[in-house]
Amino acid sequence: MPYQEAELVNRTDFAKSRSELGTAFLRILGYFREDGEKAIGAIEEAFRARNAAALVAPAHKLKGESVQFGAYRLSAMAEKIEMVARRCVESREGPDELIEDVVALRPCFTETMALLDRDANPLVARRPQGFGRRVDGPVQGFGRAAG
Repeated sequence: MPYQEAELVNRTDFAKSRSELGTAFLRILGYFREDGEKAIGAIEEAFRARNAAALVAPAHKLKGESVQFGAYRLSAMAEKIEMVARRCVESREGPDELIEDVVALRPCFTETMALLDRDANPLVARRPQGFGRRVDGPVQGFGRAAG
């Protein structure tokens, strides 16, 4: 199955991970964020250098850590990058065919983290704006010069 068809985050697996990790959940999610940023940076750098061998380890790590939180699309993307990079190393080819995947990786990570953060702390998504009422424009008396 192409990664585009993979579920962004499987909520059942995410909830299971959250339950199993208990009080360590938010700390581990923070590590995932940090490790993911580093892995994506390393993947982007390796791709710019056309170094297929340097793509393998960070893609492998991102693949495994993503599954822990049910982030299946991100995991599938990382797996594709890892497998193609391994093939490129074996055949002594550059990883040019991965350009679309590498470019799509960071936006997928950002979208995934936004969803994980929202689900990890549902109060963030529910925080009312404007003292519990909808505010469409500037509040009367605020942000305007008297005149």
